[in-house]
Amino acid sequence: MAMDPLAKIKQKLQAEIDQLDHELNVDLPKEIAVARAHGDLSENAEYKYAKERQGFVNARIGQLKKRLGDLGMLNLTNIPKDRSGYGSRILVIDIERDVKIEYKLVSSEEVDAEKGHISTTSPIGRALLNRQVGDEVHVATPAGKKAFEVVKLLTIHEDE
Repeated sequence: MAMDPLAKIKQKLQAEIDQLDHELNVDLPKEIAVARAHGDLSENAEYKYAKERQGFVNARIGQLKKRLGDLGMLNLTNIPKDRSGYGSRILVIDIERDVKIEYKLVSSEEVDAEKGHISTTSPIGRALLNRQVGDEVHVATPAGKKAFEVVKLLTIHEDE
């Protein structure tokens, strides 16, 4: 089987966490110590910046860890084989325009609109989850309501 596509994303997230961890625990304390040595903190821009950055880095690490946890719960073997889910390629017909469009359902880190890779959390992505060939899908998008019919489906299990 191909390398778990989620493994790459997890590695990328972990690398960012490690880098931010280093900044939080090594670089910023040094900057704060240097800034403190300059005396009056009330007008000390370096100190203010370092403290603000500390808050930001802390929040970002929290976001990344939550995202890693969410991805950890996404078990590829639990993805249905008979309906759309993460990693599925879905060919739909836009009923009003009579145009075929192919989408691939991916995680938010893999989105590439030009290639038709849409997030499972986007409005269309959510609407296309758990669908089978023949299903009619109605979705409200920022551009207005759309109606699709699923004409072809390849799940992640078939799409090697």
